[in-house]
Amino acid sequence: MDGAWQPASPAALSEGARNPARGRDGAVARLSWQPLHDDDLPALTDLALCCLERDGGLPLLATEPMLRQLFLAGQSIGGRDETGELITAAGVFLDRSGRRSASALIHPSTRSQGIAEELIKWCREHSRGSRLRIVAETTSPESERFFADNGLSRTFAEHVMRHPLQEIPRVPRPKGVQTYPWTEDTQRLFHTAYRRSFATRPGFPDTPEAAWVSSTAEDDGFRPDQSRVAVDRLGHVAGFVTISDNWVDQVGVVPRWRGHGLGAHLVARSLRVMARSGWSEGWLAVNVDNPAHDLYLRLGYRDAGMRARYEDIDHRLDRSP
Repeated sequence: MDGAWQPASPAALSEGARNPARGRDGAVARLSWQPLHDDDLPALTDLALCCLERDGGLPLLATEPMLRQLFLAGQSIGGRDETGELITAAGVFLDRSGRRSASALIHPSTRSQGIAEELIKWCREHSRGSRLRIVAETTSPESERFFADNGLSRTFAEHVMRHPLQEIPRVPRPKGVQTYPWTEDTQRLFHTAYRRSFATRPGFPDTPEAAWVSSTAEDDGFRPDQSRVAVDRLGHVAGFVTISDNWVDQVGVVPRWRGHGLGAHLVARSLRVMARSGWSEGWLAVNVDNPAHDLYLRLGYRDAGMRARYEDIDHRLDRSP
């Protein structure tokens, strides 16, 4: 779950959503439990920032749109200590695909007291019979074992990587390749590069052109003028990169052009554009099984945490949503 989980955290959330501490002892019983509302956004932001500071992860977690999606779009609960500080939060919501999912945050100072286990119970109780799916935009080194011990298996994980934009390597564009920005005339080439770069990956969704173009162009912060598609002398696509603010959102190279430095050129060029635009840092996320992780390290990126997804492996009946 969001916020680093550790083997034991403040005690338990039972069925009644209004008072999870009912019948409980220990840390959970000492917290004041209430559903979360818009007025809790500042406290949720502080809690997310504390978790990110301790464990790293997706920095967008601490933004209003993501906090609303995870904790204010469905059923939620928050626990406050005797001073009124929000110590933990959990939410069950429908994700963009309509699947019922859950997420939670636990303040680093209150871990290893039983709360994590009880949040899992609360989320299961409020998933309405669906297989429990956990959205974890920040994780701790103990997360993997904790989730496994609680019947959850990791289905997805990415390294979140940060570049300080101070020393950016200059990587020349491979000979025989030209690059072009995203326009109405080139967006078809971007989609073709996307398909040919990722078609052999397990689980590749093969999103149709219209849907992919719309999703990319409508993304908050999308920079069409800074994004690039690479084309060879024969007019065949060689690779592409899309940029959203100071994020390398997607980057891919078609098999024929791998090993020629094209991917390194596209990423390094993007970093230089970010620096010239006034950003002090650049970000990307890469699957933990993707060998490109080593390339990004060579280009000056550093690991800044991990994000992941987990699913219930013991829940046989899935009546979602």
